[in-house]
Amino acid sequence: MLRVNYFASVCSISLRASRVAEATARPRGFSSSVARNKQSLVILGSGWGGYEVLRGVDKKRWDVTMLSASGYFNFTPLLAGCAVGTLEFRCAVEPVRRYTPQVTAYQAWCDSIDFKQKTLQCMPATPPLTFEKAVAPIEEITPTGGLSHFAGTGTGFTQRYDKLVIAVGAYAQTFNVPGVKAHAHFLKDVRDARRIRTRILECFEQANQPTLSDVERRNLLNFCIVGGGPTGVEFAAELHDLLHSDIRRHYPSLAAMAKINLYDVAPNILGTFDRSLASYAEQSFRRDGISIRTNHHVEKVEKGKMFVKEQGEVAFGLLVWSTGLAPNPLITSISQLAKDEKTSSLLTDDNLNVITKDGGMPDPDVWAIGDAAVMQDQRLPATAQVANQKAKYIVKKLNKIAKGQNSTKPFEFHNQGSLAYVGDWKAIYDRSGAENVKTKESGRLAWLLWRSAYFTQTLSLRNKILVPTYW
Repeated sequence: MLRVNYFASVCSISLRASRVAEATARPRGFSSSVARNKQSLVILGSGWGGYEVLRGVDKKRWDVTMLSASGYFNFTPLLAGCAVGTLEFRCAVEPVRRYTPQVTAYQAWCDSIDFKQKTLQCMPATPPLTFEKAVAPIEEITPTGGLSHFAGTGTGFTQRYDKLVIAVGAYAQTFNVPGVKAHAHFLKDVRDARRIRTRILECFEQANQPTLSDVERRNLLNFCIVGGGPTGVEFAAELHDLLHSDIRRHYPSLAAMAKINLYDVAPNILGTFDRSLASYAEQSFRRDGISIRTNHHVEKVEKGKMFVKEQGEVAFGLLVWSTGLAPNPLITSISQLAKDEKTSSLLTDDNLNVITKDGGMPDPDVWAIGDAAVMQDQRLPATAQVANQKAKYIVKKLNKIAKGQNSTKPFEFHNQGSLAYVGDWKAIYDRSGAENVKTKESGRLAWLLWRSAYFTQTLSLRNKILVPTYW
């Protein structure tokens, strides 16, 4: 009897074990609307376009990879304030790593794209490693326009994609003027703002040395800005405020020697604004002692001096260069896609898909936004507003695709107006090109609109607290 019971118990245990093994072998069923095999979405660039796509895309439905040489987003309208100390540098950046590990992020360049194989050839944008036998070739200029500080690691890698968003932006345009890359400062990145702030303080400390003559001091305190667009104008305004507040308090004798010069090849500054608003900015600058030198052409830049066709040699302590955009090298290297003849940017259809050069057909798996692209039938300004609206359109489209829904509604741009700070708590606001409510403002009311707009556009709770605190 004991043997029978023992045998029965053994059989029972074996039967239970076999059932457990069978249940383990079968896949467990979960009720989920998310596909098990997510498609790969690769975003190139973390600017106004790429970062907005990263923020908004459904990361539960997409396997998202971000490739960015900087690893953070620059809130570009605040860079001028950061350059003079109105704001701290952290107010103008948002880290890509905020969204990891939900997404995969690499600090790297994309060197080339194989659209047929759907692969990217990438190169790390980090300092070279000691054990590597080869290093990457040194880039002539960085995305911000300055010289690169290191070659980068020499070990490239391949990244596959199912869907691709090209938002690599553009470089600073120098028009091949000799010496600009080596001796001028640009203002497209928070690192540029840091270098400019350091150089401003250096100029005053150098001018304060007792061994210098007044002529040498005035040369050091001659601040030149080339480019009369919103970036150049806002930096000139922020610098003027700095000179008439902190600098006047701490360097009273030197503040009177400082001078700001704004150069542009065009007959007027702020060419994209309503003419009456641009005139208001010019009059405001002239009252504040800022020299506006339009129809002037810089021919060459050397250390501490530049050569202007209409003036001759001009000594400077700081030169800030802001004269437009040049194509990103990645965009230049792409030969399979159609490009705009004027800007060399990628052409897209009204759904923002890139257009192949051979067949003239859109690629349904690749989109291009921001300064790297222009629409085929609608020319829009290369502004953060346009890039941001295009990114939001792409987010909606991608999230619908992930749910298996079609989205063929074309992109529509809604002009919310343009803003520019002109100093002394004054600004200009131009909405004359809007579809419905057309208006324009100048002075203190426009300044309130300027600050309100940028405050509401700050992305993180941290910066929504920090920015008004510093202001």
